[in-house]
Amino acid sequence: MSLTFHWFLPTNGDSRHVVGGGHGTPVGAAGRDRPPTVAYLSQIARAAEDLGFTGALTPTGAWCEDAWLTTAMVSRHTERLKFLVAFRPGFVSPTLAAQMASTFQRHSGGRLLLNVVTGGESHEQRAYGDFLDKDARYRRTGEFLEIVRELWHGKTVDLTGEHLRVEGATLANVPDPVPAVYFGGSSPIAGEVAARHADVYLTWGEPPAAVAEKIAWIRGLAARQGRTLRFGIRLHVITRDTAEQAWAEANRLLDGFDPETVQAVQAGLARSESEGQRRMLALHGGSRDGLEIHPNLWAGIGLVRGGAGTALVGSHAEVAERITEYHRLGIDEFVLSGYPHLEEAYWFGEGVLPRLEAEGLWAHPFRDPGDAGPAARVPFADAGGTPRH
Repeated sequence: MSLTFHWFLPTNGDSRHVVGGGHGTPVGAAGRDRPPTVAYLSQIARAAEDLGFTGALTPTGAWCEDAWLTTAMVSRHTERLKFLVAFRPGFVSPTLAAQMASTFQRHSGGRLLLNVVTGGESHEQRAYGDFLDKDARYRRTGEFLEIVRELWHGKTVDLTGEHLRVEGATLANVPDPVPAVYFGGSSPIAGEVAARHADVYLTWGEPPAAVAEKIAWIRGLAARQGRTLRFGIRLHVITRDTAEQAWAEANRLLDGFDPETVQAVQAGLARSESEGQRRMLALHGGSRDGLEIHPNLWAGIGLVRGGAGTALVGSHAEVAERITEYHRLGIDEFVLSGYPHLEEAYWFGEGVLPRLEAEGLWAHPFRDPGDAGPAARVPFADAGGTPRH
């Protein structure tokens, strides 16, 4: 199976530094130099599409723009790129969510993927009117996905659950294709929901040994349900022509982390209810020392950012080697990002993807048969109409 790569749309803004916003950092505190306009996000999306990323993740939360509305707008400026839309099932009814997904599929040409985010922080959930505790939120997510999947397959649904109830729910038009469901979570109840309902299980970028354990855990749970899942990983990336250049960039980002900001962010994240966040924090312990926790795996991002806190750092060849290492464990999809997102998409797309293609691990998802790549396309013509190579 060819590897699949997704990029990221920074709907809280972009910068040459790690952008603030959410997870304890006030929006703008880390230098939000590029507002998340539709024009700029579309520029990133078009670059990702051209480089060979299959899709782009759009986050959810109070710290960023709404994912559904933003991707609906950006989709009009792209042709084939898919959108991995993060959404929280407790904020909208399952029947409406199923209808929204179906509408998105028809209007975008089948380019929707769904990243289901249960919500790990009760204080943020309460701001949206959701007062369930963490375990209850996961049980509700299971009911939600059960209803949505039945509706997507054209069934009429009657369900009275612990948290959700629908009667005679049906869709006038089912989505074609049915969107793949991406889901992550490291707690026992999250694993159970993933095993029953996910198509792709996502993990944050932990060292390979920890990722291997998590894959084995989810595979076992899914097997008991008679199901098989694909596996993906969420990482940042800093890749350059040489390792020295890549680590210089990582150190430049690190130098921009104000100690007071790091302390404040770490104090906020320490109160997180998320098991995955706890595992991320354990990788660096709030210290700037020993941040390379596995060859080319750097935990520095997690000092000032919640969620995905690790980055692949190195030469293009080294980053390709680490991707291959994760792939051997069972990871087939990589959801990547970098600061700033436009430039880093090109560093990865032009430096790493050709190496993986040469090894037979990746193929451009949008390339026409017989097209050998950019060099085989129609050459640029000068003012007199004479092609120039």
